[in-house]
Amino acid sequence: MNGIVHPFTGALHEQDGDGNIRVTHDGVEGIFGTDGHWISGELRECDPQLCGWVAGPQVANHRVDTEKAKT
Repeated sequence: MNGIVHPFTGALHEQDGDGNIRVTHDGVEGIFGTDGHWISGELRECDPQLCGWVAGPQVANHRVDTEKAKT
């Protein structure tokens, strides 16, 4: 999965495929809403702003040539 690693905590924030955010830190996971509210899991804290970033639309950037990156 694609995600973002938090620059301070090192927690990985990634989409779970069901519209929620899976956060993994030191082997502990939690599921959060796109606004950062806890849904389930052992991990009960996350960065709500990073959840919004990860949950947002994936927009192609005209400056990045994705075809060139594949080769």
